[in-house]
Amino acid sequence: MISGKVIVAKTQGSVTLEDFELDEQSLPADAILVKTLYSAVSAGTECAWISGNANNPGLSFPFYPGYSAAGKVIKVGADVKNFAVGDAVIAPWGGHRSHIVSPTEPSAWRGAHKIADGRVSLKDVAFAHIASFPMLGVRRLKIQMGESVMIAGLGILGQIALQAARYSGAAPLFGCDFSPERRELSLKLGADAVFDPSEADFTEKVRAATGGKGVNAVVEVTGKAVALKQALGYTAKMGRISLLGCTRVPDCPIDFYRDVHLPGITLIGAHTSNRPALESRPGEWSEYDDYETILKFLATGRFDFASLVHKTLSPADCTALYDELLHDRNPPMGIVFDWSLLKEN
Repeated sequence: MISGKVIVAKTQGSVTLEDFELDEQSLPADAILVKTLYSAVSAGTECAWISGNANNPGLSFPFYPGYSAAGKVIKVGADVKNFAVGDAVIAPWGGHRSHIVSPTEPSAWRGAHKIADGRVSLKDVAFAHIASFPMLGVRRLKIQMGESVMIAGLGILGQIALQAARYSGAAPLFGCDFSPERRELSLKLGADAVFDPSEADFTEKVRAATGGKGVNAVVEVTGKAVALKQALGYTAKMGRISLLGCTRVPDCPIDFYRDVHLPGITLIGAHTSNRPALESRPGEWSEYDDYETILKFLATGRFDFASLVHKTLSPADCTALYDELLHDRNPPMGIVFDWSLLKEN
């Protein structure tokens, strides 16, 4: 038996680190057992569920947050051919836990992905599954070289979306966020200009930066209905808005006739559950192919994930961390749990 640790919200708003036991002898024949080295926090999604605000009728407790991790294979199932003990892997959907059981087929939802390039940092790779979401959000826009693009919301997803849009040919490339620190970081990562959505003349400033036309394409990352309404005000006629953020609370009225129908704006859902399982196509790549692209871009320095990490913590610090994320109006952005920091793992 393996004695492990897992982060769990047993009740709404209460997060703790708990023990669990895993019988490695019962490992499914088509699965691998991964010892987690790093797991990245997706604060918006995790806190929405932990707080009971996920707008999901299936929400229940206990809830196990976390879905993006990296580690090493310590055991393989009897039928596994494409993984070996010692392989470094992306381990998605496993939660924040010390040991993750992952299926191994590329078509399998929640499947592990082997990391063949030794140049990448596994701490960076812990963000790979989170990064696959903004990859999809950007791809859905089918950006043409020279189109203006706005990334609305510069948290972890927005900063990765900004980097993906840059390499997709966005010019000029804009970002907007309330946080001066996040705006400054986006300039470092390739934005041409940044804006503060709280300014009274925000929409006018964005339109002025595009010669009065408005931006061709927007990745809406905040998941706030008011941010979508703002985006409709600065998007060009016949423009596109990719809905990457999960707008869980529709608390802002939108005049769809005036703001969507008349200007011919296309709203595009970009939820990862709608990506193809195996065969990538323009604007819609499989999870497997996006992982490979993310790893290539990390290995060659095109993507910078290290600059996104603001805190590296032991999983033992999870209670204080989630309390901060749930209640602080300006919480840290990139957070990684380093499982080697546990006294017993």
